[in-house]
Amino acid sequence: MSNKEKNLTLVLKALTFAAEKHRHQRQDDAAASPYINHPIALVNLLIEVGVTDSKVISAALLHDTLEDTDTTYAELKIHFGKKISDIVWEVTDDKSLTDAERRRIQIAHAKTASKHAKLVKLADKTCNLRDIIKTPPVGWDIKRQRDYFDWAQEVIDALRGVHKKLEKAFDKAYALRP
Repeated sequence: MSNKEKNLTLVLKALTFAAEKHRHQRQDDAAASPYINHPIALVNLLIEVGVTDSKVISAALLHDTLEDTDTTYAELKIHFGKKISDIVWEVTDDKSLTDAERRRIQIAHAKTASKHAKLVKLADKTCNLRDIIKTPPVGWDIKRQRDYFDWAQEVIDALRGVHKKLEKAFDKAYALRP
């Protein structure tokens, strides 16, 4: 099997794993879209701006599995190895903390995150803004939407310099702030 085929197989394995783990989850939008659409949107954005590293793409597909499913780090490591698992771990929030504390930690961590984690975080925040613009989460008034946009900007400002095209995509989404 060629490297290209191995990379594609890895990405498809990550997609299958994420789809299975998120199978019963829905997004908070009015349409209650399947949650897996969100990780797929990250991959689409990453590829669109030229990020094709199979480890980054796989981590983007898996980025919410530790945070939002019963997946463990050990399980990810068995299936995807240390590198991908570490990227996912870096972008995972500790749900036992308050929202304010998680937000503070994301801003602080963005500065020191690995390049791969920064790419996933940047794609995630960009896709979140796009989703809020297109179909705001149910119950989110304009103030909450604006607060999210402003916080996302703080996170992204802390990791700038990682990928110009991806940062431009974020800035374009942010410019549509409600």
